[in-house]
Amino acid sequence: MKPQLILIGAPGSGKGTQAKNLIDEMGYNHISTGDLLRAEIAKGSELGQKLKSILDAGNLVDDATVLELLNANCELEGKSYIFDGYPRNLEQAKALDEHVLKGANSMAIYFDIDLEILIERIVNRRTAPKSGEIYNLITRPPKVPGKCDVSGEDLVHRKDDNEDTVRNRMNIFKENVDPILEYYEGQGRLQRVNAASSAVEVFELIKKIIDNK
Repeated sequence: MKPQLILIGAPGSGKGTQAKNLIDEMGYNHISTGDLLRAEIAKGSELGQKLKSILDAGNLVDDATVLELLNANCELEGKSYIFDGYPRNLEQAKALDEHVLKGANSMAIYFDIDLEILIERIVNRRTAPKSGEIYNLITRPPKVPGKCDVSGEDLVHRKDDNEDTVRNRMNIFKENVDPILEYYEGQGRLQRVNAASSAVEVFELIKKIIDNK
């Protein structure tokens, strides 16, 4: 069976694109804690009600409850999952191993890219809300400045895509990611891909990594 995958990468490093490729072409199941949380609340289960009360009180969902959520939605027997957006720190990485993966065949893939390149990529990102198209003023500019090639709608520059906000997000990511990478590397479970390569090249490399596992 294919290994359980833990995708690690800074915002804008391409994790989302590759997760979709892995789902579409290799039959992986996507685990996003945010999506699971919303789905569990919508189900109205006992866990969902617990989560709703935590959020309604304006609190963050604690790690123990996130693990409960993951266990309720992961059937590692016969299924391969992508863990995306979790773990975010070393404690969560250890807890994921102990309480969810429990010795299952798994590996972490780090989307390695110069954070300065990412900052430039995100600051120059523009989106088309209706069509869902995403442009970059440097690497993939629209044919008509400020307009979506598909729908013709005005492109939007998200408020949180300004340089100060993006740089702060990258600094927080960097502080938390190094101990996680050391943890997985120390166990021989870490693979790195050059996220500055094209999406096609990155996916081919990930497929090779999985096939050789």
